[in-house]
This record gives sequence, C-alpha cells and structure tokens, in this order.
Amino acid sequence: MLRAQTLSALTTVLAVGVGVLLGIGLVTFVYAEGGSYLSTDPAACANCHIMQSQYDSWQKASHHIAATCVGCHLPADFVGKYIAKAENGWNHSKAFTLQDFHEPIMITRKNADILQRNCLGCHADLVHALGGGDDGAAPRCVRCHGSVGHGEPVGLGGPWNDEERAEATR
Repeated sequence: MLRAQTLSALTTVLAVGVGVLLGIGLVTFVYAEGGSYLSTDPAACANCHIMQSQYDSWQKASHHIAATCVGCHLPADFVGKYIAKAENGWNHSKAFTLQDFHEPIMITRKNADILQRNCLGCHADLVHALGGGDDGAAPRCVRCHGSVGHGEPVGLGGPWNDEERAEATR
C-alpha cells in the first residue's frame, strides 16, 4: 500500500514538473516569436533587437532584391537549413540570455562557411570565369565584397577595427 502511494506521489510530482517545464517553454516560444523563425521572412531576423541594424542595412544593400537572410546565411538543403536554424536559435538564445556575445555581433566560422558556399552557389559561373573554384582555394567572397549584404560593416559597438574586420573575412 505504501509503495503504491509513493509511486502515485512520484508520478504526480513528475507530471507537475513536466507540465511546468512545458508551460515555461511554451510561454518562452510565444514571447520570443518562435514560430516566425520557421519562416523565411527576413523580418524574423530582427525579432531580436541586436539584429535590427543588420536588417535595416540589408534593406538598403545591393542584394536586397536578390537574396534574403535565409538565402545567404543558411544551407540550401531542407534538412541542413533546419539543423542550422536549430543550432543558431539555441546559440542566439543562450548568448542573448547570458549577454555573452561579441559586440558588434560577428558571424561564426561555421556560418561563414555556409555564407561562402551560398555565394559560390549563386555566382558559380562568374567565379569559375574569373579562375576561382568551389574547392575552397578561392578567397572568401566577403574579403572583397563585405558590404554587399549589409552595407558597410558596423555594429552596435561602432565600426569594426582592423582586427575585427580581418577575423570576419577569414
């Protein structure tokens, strides 16, 4: 009898704990406009105030009519796109919650590789005509064309210094 009561109490505590976690998760998802991140709408990138300057500058940049945030910053394949969205979502939510991100915000090496592949994917004919290739031997497109997507690279912390600019183009 005592064992059944203990089991029942543990089940109740477990159910309440799971319910609280699910409730907190749902409220957080709604508050953070989580559903918008499943779309390809560039405005979703500006849900977080730290990305507002990137969104604003993209609207004025030369690629505004040809490319969106997703088109440049996420893999083209369905599975890769949602894996990258999940990884970036986790990393962004953790960084913004703990306030431990670099200012101005900078692209990670992994995301810079995705960006490079996407540049080469759209401009493959031009790159090959210039003698480059998609074998990784060509320099990063943003080394020379860093202002194409967002205009001049400036963040909340002001213009990049030489060290930050060099890191962003590696």
